[in-house]
Amino acid sequence: MPRTLICETVTGRTTADLVAARDAATVGDMVELRLDGVADVDVAAALHGRRRPVVATCRPAWEGGHFEGSDEERRRILEHALDLGADFVDIEWRSLHRCLGFDDLLRRARSRVVVSSHDFDRVPVDLDARARAMRSTGAAVIKIAVMANRLMDTVPLMDIARAGDAVVIGMGDAGLPTRLFAARYGSKWTYAGDGVAPGQITACRMVDEFRFRSVTSSARLFGVVSENARHSISPALHNAAFGAAGIDALYLPLRAADFADFLAFAKALGVEGASITIPFKLDALAAASRTDDLARSVGAANTLRFRSGECEATNTDVAGFLEPLESAFPRPLEGARASVLGGGGGARAVIVALRSRGALVTVHTRRAGQAREVAETLGARVGPWPPAAGSWDLLVNTTPLGSAGLRRESPIPDGAFDGALAYDLTYGPGESLLLEQARLAGCRTLDGLAMLIAQAERQFEWWTGQKPAAGGMRAAAHTKLGITPCA
Repeated sequence: MPRTLICETVTGRTTADLVAARDAATVGDMVELRLDGVADVDVAAALHGRRRPVVATCRPAWEGGHFEGSDEERRRILEHALDLGADFVDIEWRSLHRCLGFDDLLRRARSRVVVSSHDFDRVPVDLDARARAMRSTGAAVIKIAVMANRLMDTVPLMDIARAGDAVVIGMGDAGLPTRLFAARYGSKWTYAGDGVAPGQITACRMVDEFRFRSVTSSARLFGVVSENARHSISPALHNAAFGAAGIDALYLPLRAADFADFLAFAKALGVEGASITIPFKLDALAAASRTDDLARSVGAANTLRFRSGECEATNTDVAGFLEPLESAFPRPLEGARASVLGGGGGARAVIVALRSRGALVTVHTRRAGQAREVAETLGARVGPWPPAAGSWDLLVNTTPLGSAGLRRESPIPDGAFDGALAYDLTYGPGESLLLEQARLAGCRTLDGLAMLIAQAERQFEWWTGQKPAAGGMRAAAHTKLGITPCA
């Protein structure tokens, strides 16, 4: 099967800006020139000196683009692009029906035309019929882009691309698998860019972080399941480990609408393993047909694998949490007073871990009923919200406040930081607000990156049967969070 290509989408306010962006697009195999956002369109200048094949696109506003001129103006722009040797021009399927002259362009150069259709709200109910109608035009390539509101919205696209003449895109976060694993979906090429379309990511990230050119269409598939998966750095860790081990595998962000959505997607795509994060850890345990003692004792699973039709569950959070803590805490955990903020699946793993070391654990949540339920199940105590001054030696934040996009939010912004160590399970560039306040108050601090790496290493071993290369995941995490340049 031919290799799936990357087409980098570029635009600019002026033709000079567009040409500069075109020449800076050096990672992809092709460049899409979005002429519709350019105020002074000069097709000759846009094409002159190009070093990669180009797709010339002039998308009207009624199809999600920026061109506000007449249909005749837009037709002349695309005709000029054909005359000057553009490798492809993109003509909207609807243009063939509502705009004069576009069908003439298609008949003139079918081998250089992409006929496209976009739905920015949903998967249209006539998707299959639309694909057949677009193919009947005789265009060299059909492109169908739909808004994926669920992971399963992307699955019908695979049938459309099976003929080998299609580019299929699931827009939005739930559609990321279609971009990052375009080879599995069967696309001739996929689009990358700096957010020009919903869900786009840069070609550099696709190649470096997601190993776009290394994995095959039959690669083993893994992922992180979350409502906010796009912001996870777990893909950087696991994909680096797969690459170092020489394993043909890909780890994707999987933004599921609900857990049933993920399970259906996993079956359809052949997912082998998954990291489970907020808010699905309890759902993961309930869905598993086999669980180990640790996952059962926690009452939540953060790791799944699918083998021989069975869904197996474990929990790597416990060991991942303890490994950095036991090095950072100034004395043995036995007898230490530990206050845990939050009552979800992460909190459950933390409580089990701390009690296994003899710590005296108190659970604090905004909703007292949630704290009581968790505490009674796991043998902990219930405390007030927020924890009282002088009541803890170790404070652990298991809430999402402090995570990516929420670094300057704290679950207890006015808390009393008078214990020995504050451990925030969130991570990201710089300190979370909670850790900053704790440090300024004289506490030792520990963020969640070390835990993330430690639990991810155990996940990798559980899935593959081999340990990841020493230090590889840590290096990948530091690169990702340090925002270092791509290779």
